[in-house]
Amino acid sequence: MKKILCYTAGISGFLAIFILAIAGPLYQVDIVHFRTSFQMMRWAAYLGIASVVLVVLALFILKPKHGKHRLILLTSLLLGLLAFYLPFQQYQTAQSVPRIHDITTDTVNPPAFIAIAPLRADAPNPVEYPGEETAQLQQAAYPDIQTMRFTIPAPDVYAAALRVVERAGWELVEANANEGRIEATASTRWFGFKDDVVIRIVADGGDTLLDMRSKSRIGLSDVGANANRIRAFRDRLERELD
Repeated sequence: MKKILCYTAGISGFLAIFILAIAGPLYQVDIVHFRTSFQMMRWAAYLGIASVVLVVLALFILKPKHGKHRLILLTSLLLGLLAFYLPFQQYQTAQSVPRIHDITTDTVNPPAFIAIAPLRADAPNPVEYPGEETAQLQQAAYPDIQTMRFTIPAPDVYAAALRVVERAGWELVEANANEGRIEATASTRWFGFKDDVVIRIVADGGDTLLDMRSKSRIGLSDVGANANRIRAFRDRLERELD
């Protein structure tokens, strides 16, 4: 019985972190549905907690004397905690933001996807802007996401914006300097979720206005990813124009 406890405690944390680690890649290569990947994250979190309990019991009951055994158990404990913490942190973030997936600096007249529209034909989230309810939820949660105004000529802002997009590693779909429009697709690292971006740049008297829209192809909630993407772009663009 003691051997079973020691063995189970020793491998449980490793198994939990393994399940968590492969959840995203399995979705990326189309082996599992994204909902199954999320379920795997939940399994990993539960197993992570179980591993912590098992390791504590093993250390308390067995009191292993060999340094190797203690190291394995403590490593399993740490991996179990990590396997629980990462999904829990994601869950906490999801609970703190609205369940929306289309964020724009202009909720009245959002930049339209043109070149990207055909690429979203089979996406669960349609290319059209959801409407007033989404706008209100966004404004309440992300009041800082607003139209960007620059006292710099539009062509210079366009060139700088294009450089920022390219450096971000997004897949450039279309760059139309005449229309002041840039369209690109950003992919998340772990799951490979695709979020589409459109940037609109227009002259306004002596100033230049830049509006941006970032929209997820799947999922009711983007867990704040699109708002964070717009903020990061804004910060990088401001540094680029300094």
